[in-house]
Amino acid sequence: MNTSAPRHFPATRLRRMRRDDFSRRLMQESTLTPNDLILPVFVLEGENQREAVASMPGVERLSIDLLIEQAREAYALGIPALALFPVIGAEQKSELAEEAYNSSGLVQRSVRALKEALPELGIITDVALDPYTSHGQDGILDEHGYVQNDRTVDTLLKQALSHAEAGADVVAPSDMMDGRIGAIRQVLEQEHLHNVRIMAYSAKYASKYYGPFRDAVGSAANLGKADKRTYQMDPANSDEALHEVAMDIAEGADMVMVKPGMPYLDIVRRVKSELQVPTFAYQVSGEYAMHRAAFDNGWLEAEPVILESLMCFKRAGADGILTYFALEAARLLQR
Repeated sequence: MNTSAPRHFPATRLRRMRRDDFSRRLMQESTLTPNDLILPVFVLEGENQREAVASMPGVERLSIDLLIEQAREAYALGIPALALFPVIGAEQKSELAEEAYNSSGLVQRSVRALKEALPELGIITDVALDPYTSHGQDGILDEHGYVQNDRTVDTLLKQALSHAEAGADVVAPSDMMDGRIGAIRQVLEQEHLHNVRIMAYSAKYASKYYGPFRDAVGSAANLGKADKRTYQMDPANSDEALHEVAMDIAEGADMVMVKPGMPYLDIVRRVKSELQVPTFAYQVSGEYAMHRAAFDNGWLEAEPVILESLMCFKRAGADGILTYFALEAARLLQR
């Protein structure tokens, strides 16, 4: 933007345009609507089952029948898509995560049920192995405990294909393995699933903001004191994120993800400005939990802060936002 033209007081009074509601609205640079929101949901086995997530007040794990009810509410509010995350029982976890690509698995059944009930609602599935591994890592380990990249990609291919065949509109690899986007795109093309979109978690950082999510999907205990720094990005790095995003787009990603969200809005801005691709961000579980704690303790006013926090994503350049506040925000935006 050219800022070289001199602007001097009192000829220029920037507060003039802030004086009245109509002029504030006319000059507003960013807008937030339900179209910008994606609701992350947690699904578990059973019928008429709901479990509160203690570290995420207001968020529940739901069985498929109750998840469909929540999906109907989201659709009625104008939210275009859900992001689906499974809660897998300990008996189904293994070293090699075979349950991840079970055609009759929890995610695959959930996708089919959601698409039958609400065919126009977008369904995004998480392509990652950590809910399914007995060790809580996002891949297959070698004898030294290191996540094997290419062997993991082989399993991710099977998982992504099983989701697409079940009817998922978008598969979202969140594992941060090298080369998995190109491999998944090739398999989807080979199977004539040309219109299944890929949302690549391209800039996913090794963040401590994910703790409540790991509680929600039941991988925290399996992971223990281990971390994911050998494959997720260093929070100190910015340029690296641009390389990751560029590679994923070149390999066939339709859209890219920055995760976490608010602490990494500088990355969102760089990705959108420098690469000009569909850019999404995830207001992750730790961000949600901090906000909710402040609301519940009366330290912050919930409704305006929810909307302000989401507007920050739009101002930074995000095309869409995964947020556990999606239902509340959509209701507020309809007032």
